[in-house]
Amino acid sequence: MSDAAVTAELRHWMLAQLGAGRSPDAILAAMRDVGWTQDQATAALQLVLTPAPEEEPRAGRTPGPALDGSPSSIVVDGHRVHVLAVMQRPRLVVFGGLLNDAECDALVELARPRLARSETVDTATGSTEINGARTSDGMFFARGETPLLARVEQRIAALLRWPVERGEGLQVLRYRPGAEYRPHHDYFDPDRPGSAAVLARGGQRVATLVIYLSSPDGGGATSFPDAGIEVAPVKGNAVFFAYEAPKPWTRTLHGATPVLGGEKWVATKWLRQRRFD
Repeated sequence: MSDAAVTAELRHWMLAQLGAGRSPDAILAAMRDVGWTQDQATAALQLVLTPAPEEEPRAGRTPGPALDGSPSSIVVDGHRVHVLAVMQRPRLVVFGGLLNDAECDALVELARPRLARSETVDTATGSTEINGARTSDGMFFARGETPLLARVEQRIAALLRWPVERGEGLQVLRYRPGAEYRPHHDYFDPDRPGSAAVLARGGQRVATLVIYLSSPDGGGATSFPDAGIEVAPVKGNAVFFAYEAPKPWTRTLHGATPVLGGEKWVATKWLRQRRFD
């Protein structure tokens, strides 16, 4: 199938569906319902998800660990972090032992008294709001708020080779049984009217690090529907993913699946293009 066969209207519809959290399989099913064959629909979706040559990422534009030589672990500031899995698209790395149990427990206890219902950014206005797609409780720490936070932030900066000042403060979230966060992108849509105010503070988000502070009894995986992968929430481990541009072709659509037993606690670090204040 040629690019010409994918009309602007079809491309816009597919991207809107992906942005709303629909899986590629659901999009293909909808196309089959209106007369597309499976092969035609798959080819069209692949064209939309594949970046044009001028959109291809340039080296050095986003954070990431040093993976030359396929290391099984990386030592940062005397702390050994294990490399458990690596993907190219999305640019994703699963780390083992990023934090130890004592650090995880301390972050949970620091955050617990300050939890409130989690909100999302409304890119129509630039403000935050409670969203039914996100049913966790959460809070934000200021960057370097305590010696523990400063130490963790320095470790993250060294591991991902991105300055501390280009990161937002850690956000800690608690997911109780049944809580989830439906699939979404972490970058801000630059075409939305409210994004300008958000982007004025540090520019676009370029990467996400989710650190698991507890292991729930069931559920709570971090899912990537476009990539067909789920990362299990294991205490001390983390999943990192980068997005070279605010585009669905980065395949960084992700969500937190419902917790089925116990509680899931995570700490999220979002990294920005520039200094975030």
